[in-house]
Amino acid sequence: MPDLFMSLITFALIATISPGGATTLATASGVQFGLVRSIPLICGIAFGLASLNGAVSGGLGGLIKTFPQIQLALKIFGSAYLLWLAWTIGQQGAPKSSGNADTPIGFMKGLLLLWLNPKGWTMAVSAAAAFASLSDSPQRLAILLGAVFGSAALLSLTLWCIGGQWLSLFLKTEKQWRYVNIALGLLLAISIIPMWR
Repeated sequence: MPDLFMSLITFALIATISPGGATTLATASGVQFGLVRSIPLICGIAFGLASLNGAVSGGLGGLIKTFPQIQLALKIFGSAYLLWLAWTIGQQGAPKSSGNADTPIGFMKGLLLLWLNPKGWTMAVSAAAAFASLSDSPQRLAILLGAVFGSAALLSLTLWCIGGQWLSLFLKTEKQWRYVNIALGLLLAISIIPMWR
């Protein structure tokens, strides 16, 4: 059992630190707003991942697998939401000149990102299936997976955000800020492609 628990922790860390929509959003927020002002976003994404894993392992995953229409709706709404976020990021300039500089993406939008992300659902269903033997009840499994994935996401997203804040130290001109924000917006948009494979 301890080996399986360590596998769960490793899986959660790799899944949350690998590049994707959430990590790109955390990096972009770090570039634009710094770590402290990005904490609500990071907490929203982490809570979204924790609650999603808890809900899936508690029984919601079976419903999603049973009805492909729900999966398609998640892909459509999730893609639209990520494209909107990518556009928002790509339109920003340097923090002092941007009209959106005073309003970083908050907790609820971070939470929504995970619940509308088919990649998050797939990861949660995979984790619930792979690590079901760690608990004798769906409720305990939901708490365990939620806690592990939420903690891993807090760590991983904080590191990505700090990386973004570090990157902002090298941005001196409005043009440099625009290029970086456009690149981060494009990366977020590209993260949609694996959803449709």
